[in-house]
Amino acid sequence: MNLPHLVLALLSNFLLAFLHLPITVNAETMLYHICGSTGNYTANTTYDFNLQTLLTNLTTGATNSSTNFGFAKSFVGSIPNEIFGLALCRGDVNNSVCHSCLSQAIQDIQNLCPFNKESTIYYDFCLLRFSNQNFIFSTDNSRQYLKWNNQNSTGSHALFDSYVHYLMTATASYAAFNSSKKFGTAQLNQSEDFPQIYGLAQCTPDMSDSDCASCLNGEVGEMPKWFSGKIGARILGVRCNIRYEIYSFYSGASMLSLTVPTENAPAPAPVTSLTPPVTNLDDQGQKKTSTITILAITIPLVLALVLISGLCACFLNKRKSAPTKPLLNLSNPEEIISVESLLFNFSVLRVATIDFAEQNKLGEGGFGAVYKGLLPDGREIAVKRLSERSGQGLGELKNELLLVAKLQHRNLVRLFGVCLEDQEKLLVYEYVPNKSLDQILFDTEKRHLLDWGRRYKIICGVARGLLYLHEDSQLRIIHRDLKASNVLLDAEMNPKISDFGLARLFGRDQTQEFTNRIAGTFGYMSPEYAMHGQFSIKSDVFSYGVLVLEVITGKKNSSPLQNEEIEHLLSFVWDHWITGTITEVADPFLGQNYPMDEMLKCIQIGLLCVQDNPAHRPTMSNVAIMLSGETMSLEHPSKPAFCIERNSICAGSIFSGGDSIIRGNIDRHLMSRNEVSITNIEPR
Repeated sequence: MNLPHLVLALLSNFLLAFLHLPITVNAETMLYHICGSTGNYTANTTYDFNLQTLLTNLTTGATNSSTNFGFAKSFVGSIPNEIFGLALCRGDVNNSVCHSCLSQAIQDIQNLCPFNKESTIYYDFCLLRFSNQNFIFSTDNSRQYLKWNNQNSTGSHALFDSYVHYLMTATASYAAFNSSKKFGTAQLNQSEDFPQIYGLAQCTPDMSDSDCASCLNGEVGEMPKWFSGKIGARILGVRCNIRYEIYSFYSGASMLSLTVPTENAPAPAPVTSLTPPVTNLDDQGQKKTSTITILAITIPLVLALVLISGLCACFLNKRKSAPTKPLLNLSNPEEIISVESLLFNFSVLRVATIDFAEQNKLGEGGFGAVYKGLLPDGREIAVKRLSERSGQGLGELKNELLLVAKLQHRNLVRLFGVCLEDQEKLLVYEYVPNKSLDQILFDTEKRHLLDWGRRYKIICGVARGLLYLHEDSQLRIIHRDLKASNVLLDAEMNPKISDFGLARLFGRDQTQEFTNRIAGTFGYMSPEYAMHGQFSIKSDVFSYGVLVLEVITGKKNSSPLQNEEIEHLLSFVWDHWITGTITEVADPFLGQNYPMDEMLKCIQIGLLCVQDNPAHRPTMSNVAIMLSGETMSLEHPSKPAFCIERNSICAGSIFSGGDSIIRGNIDRHLMSRNEVSITNIEPR
């Protein structure tokens, strides 16, 4: 070995011994930072608060468990103060070093990029990025940082580059396909021409094998352009990174130990497919790899067949006990395939909701909780996680899945799919940022957000949604549980009807149906349904009328009957209608900022929809015409159903001031007060 090679070898051994000392972190280890260009925020605002919460969550998430592999991604808040973040520590550092590095990153990035809504910072041992733009489920690896040693190799640059390529290709392959951390290290042992070379490759652990391989292969392919002949270099990206040096720069032993390929040995292929890393396998190892490959192919197929068989068995079993015809035709393979395409993996939903974190909970009712989430393809979702005590069972779940999946209308919430896994029952909807109507309409601090223009848009939008269900879709559907909490509001306050667990499918020529299984919400149920189990499109019309009057008055449809100072909503509106003081029912929060004729028309439509006799109620097509302003004379309404006056009962009312029903044989406890739909489940 000549003198230069001896010096390099001694230096390498010295650095190796030095770098095996405990790793420490200080401010000087920062490599690079990028201040974003997506705007600035102000101190002590909602965005600032959300950012501090996010940074804390990222640090905690990356270091609280060995299964997180030093990685965390999260989001906090809602538009326009929503913020996304990602943190990644190098795979060879422990939680203490990871925590120290991220803490330093949080301090430095806010000093270097004060009040930027988007920033990225790189260190030797960690990286941190946050943004008001949704990036955390993208595999984009932009914002790269390139760094290299200015010293060149002493021998042939081309030969040295080929050795580096060989090393980094094998390292990338190991990280992508053989490490749950998506992290790999390797060394190329000494040759006569060059010292040992050490390599490291890493992806964020949430990436798939193929995505990780593609990301790393892209960086390996960039090396000759930038680092030809350089004895050390790195490419850092948010999603993947690589590095090589002529000394051991990582902690612990190398995961791969490679020898310099001979002249006749084929060059390693780029990391583009699911192939095992470069290593020396004996016959047994080759057989083992083949066995794993076969299992990797056959197990998912078997599981898929078992899952489909299980779904078919559930549907067949339910078909035997269901009082009406099933919605799923099991003899039609296309329907089974369509159901399969709507199935979500539970693991995907856990990641999307950050393991159903409390800060992502949108609400909770008798059915369970709803969580906000973000899918890998960037879609924002709301996940309804049914509790074990939920009244919505497998039948309602199947009902909602098959019905809503076939419906496409701007005033109906979109259902993306369902998860039936690990005793879990989950429905996955599009995310609607302003939550449900009741959370704004009946909140004195938020009600002012609903001016007359928005309220009228809600009244018209719900009417269009019901009209689509009743007449314009390929199916005729009765919702049976229309209420304020089942009307969601998007970012522009457009209404979307949700929760089809109680919906029923009608034939095109069918007008009504009877059931012994009364389900719904007290205050919204029509009298013929509550007393006799008779439901039709006019049942939904009744619920719509109650909703219209709630939107106009800002009052809930019913209140505790023992409070004599509070009237039932229908009685309240009717009393003012017959006494000529109807303008007094308008929500005081509206002031006088509304067109009087439009408001009076909506009140009259609402009263017509809550008539006791279903035949006297308009259809939703007629309601749509009335609301559109087209010429159509409105009939004079008669006394509404369930008219409860102070200290007395209106003629035709079915409820007393106590806790039971006067007419009919249905216990009142089967119907919820206002917020939660409760179902009387039939025994098998």
